[in-house]
Amino acid sequence: MNKIARFILFDILKNKIVILYTVLLFIISWSVLGLDNNYTKATLSLLNVVLLVVPLVSIIFSTIYVYNSSQFIELLLSQPVPRGKVWFNLFLGLATALILAFLIGCGIPILLYSSIATGISLLITGVFLSVIFTSLAMLAAIFSRDRAKGIGISIFIWMFFAIIYDGILLVLMFQFTDYPIEGIMATLAAVNPIGLSRIFVLLQLDVAAMLGQAGAIFRQVFGSGGGMVISIIILGIWTLVPFLWSLIMFNKKDL
Repeated sequence: MNKIARFILFDILKNKIVILYTVLLFIISWSVLGLDNNYTKATLSLLNVVLLVVPLVSIIFSTIYVYNSSQFIELLLSQPVPRGKVWFNLFLGLATALILAFLIGCGIPILLYSSIATGISLLITGVFLSVIFTSLAMLAAIFSRDRAKGIGISIFIWMFFAIIYDGILLVLMFQFTDYPIEGIMATLAAVNPIGLSRIFVLLQLDVAAMLGQAGAIFRQVFGSGGGMVISIIILGIWTLVPFLWSLIMFNKKDL
């Protein structure tokens, strides 16, 4: 890891918000998994927490951190350091810190109380969501110089993927229920990283009743094994595309 990324990583790990986030995840994970003998039910409960809390904290914290680091970024750019290297190391430091916070907070209780296959799928989901929403946060931050507007964009992105998107999907399903739209709905289900993460874990749990209509269509089209592979690939694309977009904007931006 580059010196810039290491400095950012250690700076974030000392942040009180990140420490509180780690402790909160640990308490919730231990409470849900350690006090419920039904591991499937406990994993589903923890999954709902991960799908809401991890993206929200990742995108809000990362957006604020990028704005607070504006003078540090300008100082680095005054040195003979390529812009791309500065932006990548900022992303690497942020993403690594949030991944470590998630793995410490949720990983220890999951490895102690959950089954290996289910626990690993839940950890993979949390890691991907941490990185994806860090990437989206950097895109939102570079999109606008105004801090309030950037944070507002970040909150809207989280609300859209966590709440609004599922509502839109349900409306489309009911409106076009008489048409053969399975392929289209499976594609639309894959567009939402939070919804796709839910489907990925539920496919591992093989809980058909909890998949929902979009998830059931996704499983019908791709199957359990194929659906999990496709989910990983799409989550990887979600990780790269927003960051590369933000990198292009950062290289062109007049600081």
